[in-house]
Amino acid sequence: MDSARINEMKKIFIIAEAGVNHNGSAALAKRLIDAALRSGADAVKFQTFRSEMCVTKSAPKALYQTRTTLKGESQLEMSRKLELSDEDFRVLRDYAAKKGIMFLSTPFDLESVDFLDKLGLKIFKIPSGEIVNLPYLRKVGGLRKKIIMSTGMSDLREVKKALSVLIKSGTAKRDVTVLHCNTEYPTPMKDVNLSAMVTIRKSLGVRVGYSDHTLGIEVPVAAAALGAEVIEKHLTLDRKMKGPDHRASLEPDDFRKMVISIRNIEMALGDGNKRPSPSELKNKNMARKSIVASRPIKKGGVFSEYNITVKRPGTGMSPMRWDKVMGRTAKKDFMEDEAIRL
Repeated sequence: MDSARINEMKKIFIIAEAGVNHNGSAALAKRLIDAALRSGADAVKFQTFRSEMCVTKSAPKALYQTRTTLKGESQLEMSRKLELSDEDFRVLRDYAAKKGIMFLSTPFDLESVDFLDKLGLKIFKIPSGEIVNLPYLRKVGGLRKKIIMSTGMSDLREVKKALSVLIKSGTAKRDVTVLHCNTEYPTPMKDVNLSAMVTIRKSLGVRVGYSDHTLGIEVPVAAAALGAEVIEKHLTLDRKMKGPDHRASLEPDDFRKMVISIRNIEMALGDGNKRPSPSELKNKNMARKSIVASRPIKKGGVFSEYNITVKRPGTGMSPMRWDKVMGRTAKKDFMEDEAIRL
């Protein structure tokens, strides 16, 4: 098995993006960990940031955030409400470990990178907004850990440049998984452009995945069919809750349906070798046909289209030998429908 895979047990690594859907409550964050576990995710991921280090006082909110948060509130004011403390993250890390699900969190500033490194994270997630942040990329790349990098709002040139920075900073290319992503919440289907994930893999020679912000589950499932090795999707306890990301998230029941669908696609893809499956071998003889007598044939008679045909079951001579049989002499009497033997 490839040691560079993020998840050694399953091909597709599924992340429940709890993000800031805890609304600043560690208790709610624990419930999101429980929901992620019940939903079958491999990991639950939060977001770690110091608001003053990420956002200026005058920064406006994204348009989608204005629809789901308080009017007249700045991005900085909104972010402060969504922060968790260092101690909260320590508690959540330990809680996730106790429950048996991988704990992840995305750092949004350099101090948070250091904190999560000390917290013991083995995988670092780079959010779309930091793909053009050179000091940030150098710091994360210098950790020499496995990296998952989202690429929303970027073009292929920017993705290539960010990947180069990570590699030059010390991270092995095989340890980077690049996620195609669209950062509109929710993402319109016409803007998903899922084929770009395949383009990234072919052009950059990296492992790829998909971070989804559409409303349903069909696009992540399609990503699995196209070869995604990591799939990330937002999880909320209730899409009607106040907060910037709840409406573009899945509730636990739907998240579970997505996981089941992805696992089914994962099984259905198989290994690519064309051969009969064990489950269908029992149908082989019943579905295929044999060369049989279409009417009684006396010993010494000549096989022709007049006296032989092809019928089920396939327990006799294969119809692929039809030309070998035509014109041969019968060595015994054959009754109608009896399988022909030479």
